Amino acid sequence: MRVVAVMNYKGGVGKTTLTANLGAVAASRGLRVLLLDLDPQTNLTFSFFSIDDWHERLADKRTIRQWYGAEMPGRDVPLPELVVSPERVNKVLDGTGGRLDLISSHLGLIDIDLELAALLGGTTTLDGSKRRFLDLHGCLRQALRDSFFAGYDLVLIDCAPNFGLVTKTAIVASEQILVPAKADYLSTLGLDYLGGNCAGLVQQFNDFVHHKGGDREHEPIDPGFLGVVFTMVQIYSQQVTAAQQGYIQEVLVNSQVPVLKSYVRNSPRHFGDAGENGVPAMLRATGRDEVVREFDELADEVLGALSLSGDRR
Repeated sequence: MRVVAVMNYKGGVGKTTLTANLGAVAASRGLRVLLLDLDPQTNLTFSFFSIDDWHERLADKRTIRQWYGAEMPGRDVPLPELVVSPERVNKVLDGTGGRLDLISSHLGLIDIDLELAALLGGTTTLDGSKRRFLDLHGCLRQALRDSFFAGYDLVLIDCAPNFGLVTKTAIVASEQILVPAKADYLSTLGLDYLGGNCAGLVQQFNDFVHHKGGDREHEPIDPGFLGVVFTMVQIYSQQVTAAQQGYIQEVLVNSQVPVLKSYVRNSPRHFGDAGENGVPAMLRATGRDEVVREFDELADEVLGALSLSGDRR
């Protein structure tokens, strides 16, 4: 099982649309995919369930808020109990050998960071503080080790556009980080800052793991960056516009975060109604136009980097 966090400090960069469609394409290639929605905006969840369905079936008992909101994350609700299978997308996937499941988010998740921060301060000794740090930051990683999740090939975690405790648990749980970005000033401004914060978290976590000769329950982490994938790219005369190409080139030359070769162009025709049908655009496309081709190339690049070829049929 490969675990990938999808994140950027800047919102509005197509992060959720990318996560939903990448997961759907991977499932269409025969992979077993779990999407984990950690963004309080809940847009990934609403890409597969209507708001009415969510309120009726998930909101009260089957969202990640219930898991994080316990006295300690996962103490009251095992993570496998929150997994649901969106019917509409899996009906489209029938016959591919793949599957797409989801753990729903909740608007109330926005308050969880403060609750987790309070838990971090609940001990009075250095050893106790380090133990609490590891237990909280490593909670999602430990939960995904449940044998239930061994049936999945790929877990994609849609993170909130921040570096709060919930997002940090996703980084600790992940092997790779994928960074969607628009080719503009604000979307690329924080890329190296994000890389530095992730490196700092990794170093602190590993230092605590090695405290006093090692920790029995937690192991060192080493999440890497799959890279930046540019989304909502503007194309004119079959070329990326000069303004956006300038930002892409600047990131390629100056950023410590690598850049993927593939990109996804801006296409309101494909992505403008994201979520309304419960089926991501790349599974609804009837032909192989430029957008579909680009997304297939992106899926090839990402899944290839993860050593997930798909096509189990």
